[in-house]
Amino acid sequence: MKKTLYSLMLSEDVVRRIDMLAHRQGTNRSNLVNQILAEYASVMTPERRINDIFSIIEQMLKPDREIVPFFVPNQQTMSFKSSLEYKYRPTVKYEVEIYRSAENELGELCVIYRTQSAALIRAMTDFFKLWKRIEDSCLSPYVRGGRIRYAHYEGRFVRSIQLPRDRDYSNADIAGALSDYIKFFDTMMKGYLSGRYSPEEIEDFYVARLNEGKMLV
Repeated sequence: MKKTLYSLMLSEDVVRRIDMLAHRQGTNRSNLVNQILAEYASVMTPERRINDIFSIIEQMLKPDREIVPFFVPNQQTMSFKSSLEYKYRPTVKYEVEIYRSAENELGELCVIYRTQSAALIRAMTDFFKLWKRIEDSCLSPYVRGGRIRYAHYEGRFVRSIQLPRDRDYSNADIAGALSDYIKFFDTMMKGYLSGRYSPEEIEDFYVARLNEGKMLV
């Protein structure tokens, strides 16, 4: 959404209060004034859209005992924590970033893990390669842009978030799709690392979700 510079005459008391609120919310005066006016005028700004999506995700995942969401208003990134089913129960963190403006890519998902175990690093690397192969084969034809972007480096697996190209989606649609995807990914990764699921079974689960009409981002 394009922004233009305007001059406003405001009282000093109002400015002091706005600055205080902006500091608490981790933003600045201009952004907060823009948000307040947009809400009053019922205008959907990129910031409000991101807040709405993250707020819905938080409500959807709160009852889930496997994944703990952390939502801070007025941020482009939301994080989640999950414990792996692996020996000493190491944790993995998911970070979802939603871009303020985007065409083909809505944002990106980052899977962050910290471990000194060479065996676990190899197992997670194998899973990420498996996941990429499955999605390249099954999902890429359906997403906007036709290709999902991946990267894997220094304890991070990064994947672009792209919506299906058949129609437009509401904030609730996007929040539901992201929540479902993170839970599905988390379940498959834990199942693979614990030896409960084979690569063939994970691919079968993935294909089954597509056949059921599940919206995968």
